[in-house]
Amino acid sequence: MRGKDLGYRRIQCTGRGSHVISLPKKWVQEIGLKKGSQLAFILQEDSSLLLVPRKVMERRAATEKAPAKEYYLSVGVGEDPMSVCRRIISLYVVSADVIHIHFKGDGVASRHRRMIKRLVKNTLLGSEIIDESPNSMTIQILINHPEFSIEKAIRRMAVLALSANKDSIMALKSLEDETINNILETCNDVNRLNLYVLRQLKYGLERNLFKELGFRTPKEFLGYRVVANDIKGIADNAANIAKNIITLKKMISEHVLFLKDRIDEEVYSQILNFNSLAHQIFDDSIKALFKRDYNSADRIISEIDSSAPLENDLIKLMLSKRLDPNVSSILRLILDNSRRIMEYSRNIAEVTLNRTVEEITPTRPI
Repeated sequence: MRGKDLGYRRIQCTGRGSHVISLPKKWVQEIGLKKGSQLAFILQEDSSLLLVPRKVMERRAATEKAPAKEYYLSVGVGEDPMSVCRRIISLYVVSADVIHIHFKGDGVASRHRRMIKRLVKNTLLGSEIIDESPNSMTIQILINHPEFSIEKAIRRMAVLALSANKDSIMALKSLEDETINNILETCNDVNRLNLYVLRQLKYGLERNLFKELGFRTPKEFLGYRVVANDIKGIADNAANIAKNIITLKKMISEHVLFLKDRIDEEVYSQILNFNSLAHQIFDDSIKALFKRDYNSADRIISEIDSSAPLENDLIKLMLSKRLDPNVSSILRLILDNSRRIMEYSRNIAEVTLNRTVEEITPTRPI
């Protein structure tokens, strides 16, 4: 009966002022309820009530209390520290609870320990080193999915990624070290959240907890993976711009490159406007995703298609200017990334279309 419309029922009032409502007979029979059975009432964010039979709640509780997933890594002298870190990340993503690391051979721990500590601190959200000895280290992942929902994590990712993108454009004009460092730190935060979202998606998929994670069907796991990956793409592009600006700044400081006018104000202003449009479209695509708004998602795709002439006009404007090739390459990179933000918005809008089209389309002739 999953996903089936069971119709409406009237609320009735008893003599003592209590409100009661009858339950659908087929549902009661299917899940084996009888007189005296208990139901849990769970208030949702939209003020609706979720009714869950007690036996289902107890089964979920038993699942939550399942033995911790522990893994043991043995690190030898010749192993690449980066390879070890990638293995730890993979274990984190597949919902490991505890990771024990044993260092074999003299000098191994000192070469690997620093990178693992940096990984835990900067990359693995909710993880801590809970035990450490000269030849071993234990990582525990402490965060639990109800504490920080996938939706909240994705919203936070989007805010940070767009912020990094905007700052990368500003950094070209200011060349401030603080702004550039903030961009890279913000991008790292987006990467941490992306790994967390991937971990939670795999966790929910393994345990069939799609409703608990706010989804209506298991198919939505794939859509949210696409969304998280696209948001990470925005942050990665911002980091790439920042690194190019670092190179430009170094060339200027070392007198390898002399610029009379670093920025053409007309081009820069037009790029800011185009980027602002891309940000607005992306914000709208995220809102449509969480509101399950098919019509808004469809409109967003039309807006993206109509923005192509704006990009072409900007390219023509840049070609008409006598810009330094080093600056021009960064401006083209910024413009290309603004276009990519729109393409990511298209992807997210298509995810919304795919997850809601069945809800708005009749299954029988009208």
